[in-house]
Amino acid sequence: MYEQHFGLREAPFLLTPDTGYFYAWRAHQEALNVLLVALAAGEGFIKITGEVGTGKTLLCRKLLASAGEDVVTAWLPNSLLEPEALREALAEELGLAAPRELGQHRQLRLIYERLVALAESGRHVVVCLDEAQAMPDQTLEALRLLSNLETEKRKLLTVILFGQPELDQRLASEGLRQLRSRIGFSYRLQPLDLDGVRNYVAHRLHVAGSPHAATLFGPGALCCLHRASRGIARLVNILAHKALLAAFGEGAHKVDTCHLLRAVADTEDATPLARFGRGRLSAALAGFSAVLLAAPRLK
Repeated sequence: MYEQHFGLREAPFLLTPDTGYFYAWRAHQEALNVLLVALAAGEGFIKITGEVGTGKTLLCRKLLASAGEDVVTAWLPNSLLEPEALREALAEELGLAAPRELGQHRQLRLIYERLVALAESGRHVVVCLDEAQAMPDQTLEALRLLSNLETEKRKLLTVILFGQPELDQRLASEGLRQLRSRIGFSYRLQPLDLDGVRNYVAHRLHVAGSPHAATLFGPGALCCLHRASRGIARLVNILAHKALLAAFGEGAHKVDTCHLLRAVADTEDATPLARFGRGRLSAALAGFSAVLLAAPRLK
């Protein structure tokens, strides 16, 4: 839509978790380091939490993409699985057929034999579970039982729980204390600060091919972007994309504060900026809607 206008190869702020756009900001690099250290130590359980949109799924994908040949990865994005379905899904990721009709004992036996065979070949299994805060208690308990699968020397699999802060509240309950006690490493992702937002935007623009990645967004626009997004990466992407649309609709080659304000006015979850008055808000909404309608027809 606006790529050619700004000298881009592709849209830089899509919401898909593309590891090619992974930005090693301090918090995300620290989280990745924690994961790599914990995996090297053979930990049974690791926990990564963060607010909605802080980059947990992208971090998970980055870890999976970075895993060496000696690591077998299993990614389970569906957090609403019952225990039998969880074991079936894990078995499928390991190349096994273990339908839930087999029952818990036979499912666990098949999984254990597969894990032992992989361990004997020098490989370790890492299970990544997204949106873990939504898992039923019985499924979380089933995960704990899976962590019992071990030899005298080592754990046969590592479980990484990715979840929102509600996961910490869930694990604080008395009924899940046994699982909580097995978490050896944990990390809480923090939102981007102002410098983080500035570098994050420049990084994504650079990856997308911008010849002016560091200057395409003006200083005022970046300040507004940080305040309105609260440093949440997903919101940064949404607002930056809309601001580029607004600038494109005007024929501008740089994103200024006015374009960012229009994007903020059009985004429900963005933090409103006080100096954007009601009259200007209505005008910006009308202008931004016109840009959205006209942009698909522009070449």
